[in-house]
Amino acid sequence: MKINGSQVIVETLIEQGVDTIFGYPGGSVLNIYDALYLNRERITHVITAHEQGAAHAADGYARATGKVGVCLATSGPGATNLVTGIATAYMDSVPMVAITGNVGQSLIGLDSFQEVYIAGIVMPITKHSFVVRNVDELHETLREAFRIAMSGRPGPVLVDIPKDITAAMTEFTAMPKVEPTPAVAPNAKSIEQAVTLINQAKRPAVLFGGGVGLSGAEKELLEFINKAEIPACHTLMAAGVLGYGERLNLGLVGMHGSMSAGKTLANADLVIAIGTRFSDRVATDKEHFATKAQIIHIDIDAAEINKNVPCDCAVIGDVKDALNAMLPNIDKAEHKEWLVQIDEWKKFDYKPKDIEGVLRPHQVMQAINEAIGEDGIIVTDVGQHQMWAAQYGKRVKPRSFLTSGGLGTMGYGYGAAIGAQYAFPNRKVALCTGDGCFHMNLNELCTSVKYNLPVVTIVFNNQVLGMVRQWQTQFYGKRYSSTTLERATDYVALAEAFGAVGFRATTLEELQDALAKAFDSHRPCVIDAVIDRDEKVLPMIPAGKTIDEIIM
Repeated sequence: MKINGSQVIVETLIEQGVDTIFGYPGGSVLNIYDALYLNRERITHVITAHEQGAAHAADGYARATGKVGVCLATSGPGATNLVTGIATAYMDSVPMVAITGNVGQSLIGLDSFQEVYIAGIVMPITKHSFVVRNVDELHETLREAFRIAMSGRPGPVLVDIPKDITAAMTEFTAMPKVEPTPAVAPNAKSIEQAVTLINQAKRPAVLFGGGVGLSGAEKELLEFINKAEIPACHTLMAAGVLGYGERLNLGLVGMHGSMSAGKTLANADLVIAIGTRFSDRVATDKEHFATKAQIIHIDIDAAEINKNVPCDCAVIGDVKDALNAMLPNIDKAEHKEWLVQIDEWKKFDYKPKDIEGVLRPHQVMQAINEAIGEDGIIVTDVGQHQMWAAQYGKRVKPRSFLTSGGLGTMGYGYGAAIGAQYAFPNRKVALCTGDGCFHMNLNELCTSVKYNLPVVTIVFNNQVLGMVRQWQTQFYGKRYSSTTLERATDYVALAEAFGAVGFRATTLEELQDALAKAFDSHRPCVIDAVIDRDEKVLPMIPAGKTIDEIIM
């Protein structure tokens, strides 16, 4: 059939299984929005308050579902407002297709109104960026964008479409949904070498990251560590991949991970790193990371091998494929003495204390856990509350903890929560944020109200930029330069002004009551949870230091 470029976009999205896109209209995408209107019964468009919110919503939708998230923006500032969200998705390997409009081809290169070369701007933060110059190539370009976004290590792809392309006519034939390019099978010799090292190890440890969840290899990982009796710790991106109640799960490792997890890696004779990239928040001192251990690195991205930490055995391939290839030849083993030693280290792990009449961060997270249950989704912004959520969030299911890890994007949370809630309208979504972060994204309250998305926002309100203040306390002689906010925002009144419901809590009992009422209301809610400005995220390994210099 012969249709215009805008209809091609809509038909191709539907063909690829897209039922929801997040965006904001403008002049260069008017034709696309007209096609969306005409097809509103077949595909849902969610208009956010800001294009950055749309990018984060597509990201949250993708993280929660495992599908490709899609966002749409107009040219110029609309496109550049997507950049932070695209970079966030790129750093955390989130599959996304960002579609931008541009000025007509006759206007390109003339500094026309709302013209930017967005494909060039995002080149370093996408897997690929396309500029469509011929309407006859539009449908195949979009299909290729989806294939690239899903294949190998997932990530964002941008497709920039000049306005005249959206109006031009072309022949269109529907095709089956594209499939990701199959991953190259792990090398048999590398698998054999890894198995030999694992079977010989006396003090093995697993370090796993977000790649395990992206691969859908949760069951294989659990079978692996149980069969070989290997204790495992995880990065921020892998919270929930192993249930917090699992016997061999040591929990979070790294700058704000437990001392016992850090000690385990430091004293292991073999570290099996699975789907992780040894970031500076995990390998805080790369030259002195796991110096007693040989290292096996399993990752789908060959570029990560030996990039941050050198390894003794590299297994390049999909994590699930690699674990399935190894499992039949892994010996069933016991490491009793090693686990006894780890249990001794656990006795010295940091344990926060309750204080009568004072609402403390670990209590906030415990109350949230009880309110949302195992099926709930925790979304965070970035800062102290993010680390408390990772430490005490106790997720037991994959894709139930959504956070910006690599880029550390303040303002990520509300958009991501919208995406997650839209994907799963019957699951409870709790957004954990700080008063600093919330001022970066509270405009999206209008989006959740408009679409009746019952996101419950818990503001860890300490009137300061907590994480930066913590560093200023520890390393800058308590010189609190620009981190004491003391804003006069009334979060209860703010919520009500947007059409949401507001609560304030200064004690655990008040918080528990507010959470119960908020989730029972089935409406967007904001809870102002007042905590002390000098609360700290502990433990903490200073940047560039080792577990031996941990601050407790």
